[in-house]
Amino acid sequence: MSWTRGLPGALAVCVLLLVAAAGCGTGNAHARRGAESPAPVGKILDDTDESGRHYRELDRKQAPEVGTVVTPDASGGWDVRLDLHRFRFSRAGAAAKAVAGRGLAYLFVDGRLVTRLRTPSYHLAAGLVPHGTHHITARLYADDGTVWAVHGKPVESTADVTASGAETASSPASGAVPATPSATGTGTSTTDAG
Repeated sequence: MSWTRGLPGALAVCVLLLVAAAGCGTGNAHARRGAESPAPVGKILDDTDESGRHYRELDRKQAPEVGTVVTPDASGGWDVRLDLHRFRFSRAGAAAKAVAGRGLAYLFVDGRLVTRLRTPSYHLAAGLVPHGTHHITARLYADDGTVWAVHGKPVESTADVTASGAETASSPASGAVPATPSATGTGTSTTDAG
């Protein structure tokens, strides 16, 4: 009689082992880091950005979009917010491969790289945007370092901002207080035009 009670438990263990083994697949799901995926995303173009990273062309319907909103803050700096569509930031240490709609954003001020972002917001110190008009650009990259592109142009957005105060004034010890920037800027993705 004890073998009849143990039979359902043994059968359940066998079923679990079979399901687990089937879920393991052939090992293709665990490809080497940096290896090509079996179905590459987009097409690598000959065009590159300023640092030599190739563009990865996508159809407009698949491509991510980015908008850039820049607003002054009370301390004389600038708050940058990215409005993203069909795009999610990858975690640090993600595999170096292109996955549709994934990656990170590079933030440039007047064409100079300031930071790489894995979140949609960033604070620019006042010294990075001195008196005058400046171009703040967010460009989207895949995790393999390629630039997401549509129609041969990078997926990016540029906001033009004008700083009118003494954002780079001397330290508070000298009695000078930095002025608050006077303008905001917004930009739209270059993939919107067509």
